[in-house]
Amino acid sequence: MPDLTIRQYEVQPNLGRHLVLDPRSLAYRRRYDGQPLRATAWEPRIPVLNQTNLLAQGIHTSQTHGLEHDVDALASCTGNAATALLSVLLDKDRAAAAGLDTSDPVAAERFAIGLYAQATTLDRWHDYTWPSQDCGSSGLGVAKALRARGLIDQYGHATTAEELCALLQTGPVLMGTAWHAAFSNPDGIGFIDADPNWQASPLEGGHEVCITALEYVVFNRDGSLSDDSVLRFRNSWGHSWADHGSGRLTLRTYRALRDQIDLIHPRLDASR
Repeated sequence: MPDLTIRQYEVQPNLGRHLVLDPRSLAYRRRYDGQPLRATAWEPRIPVLNQTNLLAQGIHTSQTHGLEHDVDALASCTGNAATALLSVLLDKDRAAAAGLDTSDPVAAERFAIGLYAQATTLDRWHDYTWPSQDCGSSGLGVAKALRARGLIDQYGHATTAEELCALLQTGPVLMGTAWHAAFSNPDGIGFIDADPNWQASPLEGGHEVCITALEYVVFNRDGSLSDDSVLRFRNSWGHSWADHGSGRLTLRTYRALRDQIDLIHPRLDASR
């Protein structure tokens, strides 16, 4: 096993991402080459998913994964974020062929749970897998799961705000991040960092989301990318959370959390 950098977070039913960095990934870093950065957006083809309140959705994990008892929530944010991203990459027919019904939120949530289960088995640094234990997973693990299923051709990485914004010009990006308590109470338009003192709020765990848009691009007088630029992301806590299930944050927040964030850009390059 390579010399991984691993940071584990406390796993909760709505927060289940761990930070796992593989030094070999740097070979697939997509460096910013000075290309123009413009506002852009990618709309997932699936409804907003919900990794909580599974029973109310009619999802019985005892039946689908052989558990003794049903669970009502899972730390499956990596699988949920990856499913939202995949629904952008695949059209309806390709998604259906892969087992993802883009029109049915319950079927899509079941797909996300299956992807999460596979990601836990590919996180080989971990002693546990789901469904034996709701252990959480990583962005790297779920990217490997997408690749193992043949649903993507490759995945690259970004380590700076400029690289992230450049990747968003060509598709959505998975972002794993530390999650502070203040983030769970976004303002009226979905900004999770509206509270200027969010860093003082408790660290609740790790979370994976799908960044779907570079909504606003702001430049400083010297031409550099401003901290005031805005990202939008699709969350997996239901349609009623934040702005109809999506949240926002500024690049200022990304830069503040950069050492606890990983960015993965799955791609589908070959015509199929």
